[in-house]
Amino acid sequence: MTTTLLLTHPACLEHDTGFGHPERADRLRAIEHALEGERFHYLSREQAPLADLAVIERLHPHSYVEGVRAAIPKREHNWLDPDTIVSPKSWEAALRAAGAVVHAVDQVMAGSVKNAFCAVRPPGHHAEPARAMGFCLFNNVAIGALHARAAHGASRVAVIDFDVHHGNGTQAAFWSDKDLFYGSTHQMPLFPGTGAASETGAGNICNAPLKPGDGSGAFRHAFGTRILPALDDFAPDFLLVSAGFDAHIRDPLAQLRLTESDFAWVTEKLLEAARKHTGGRLVSTLEGGYDLDALAKSAAVHVATLMGA
Repeated sequence: MTTTLLLTHPACLEHDTGFGHPERADRLRAIEHALEGERFHYLSREQAPLADLAVIERLHPHSYVEGVRAAIPKREHNWLDPDTIVSPKSWEAALRAAGAVVHAVDQVMAGSVKNAFCAVRPPGHHAEPARAMGFCLFNNVAIGALHARAAHGASRVAVIDFDVHHGNGTQAAFWSDKDLFYGSTHQMPLFPGTGAASETGAGNICNAPLKPGDGSGAFRHAFGTRILPALDDFAPDFLLVSAGFDAHIRDPLAQLRLTESDFAWVTEKLLEAARKHTGGRLVSTLEGGYDLDALAKSAAVHVATLMGA
């Protein structure tokens, strides 16, 4: 069996955020180039399908989904908030991004592959059920979690998020549902301002904030003493990952000091948790990461580690 499925789509390059915006199409081009190397020869590759609106609307109210569609301009750009910009092709890109995670869940649940990585944009973890923000339109990873439950009978679904920014949208989606788990390491203080350790939902939220300047030791300690034990206690039957690579030392939007070796380490720890609890089933999707070289190298070690599962 092929270990790892890569999902992406050219439409994700057509989501145009305008000159100088950090969440830009070159991010995906950098990852695609990094995944052309010889060690990725056995990576299974598929184009992301369009998500069905009914699947998106398990999380996002119909009125919100239609509002996003109505905000897509005929030309140039429209601003949903000061950070979150859409262009004529953004609707298809958003449907492909959510569709990638949904299809990945289907393929992993079917046993076609062990795990998957979705190299898509726009990202998702800041999108709340009824609010676009932080470059995000639909919460791809939360949509995938709800799909694993609704379509495949997964009764306990976890999302682990190592993006440098807290996934306020995923936390909001999961807040009162004890059968969904959200665990996050992130820098505080930093956008969006949520993610204090005291934010615990229905006992199903585990936040382990890090200080500006923290590096490998603090990150691994937070995972080892907070996130991974809480994930073990939750004992999921499906695991999703919000894979943001902006905690890298070279990232321009934050002040953590991780390197590629930390992303390889956390990927292996999450694979260990998946082997223990989910039969190895894991789906990862791209969130942040804004230094192109650091992003490409970090995503490559993440995927290479998934392939070694």
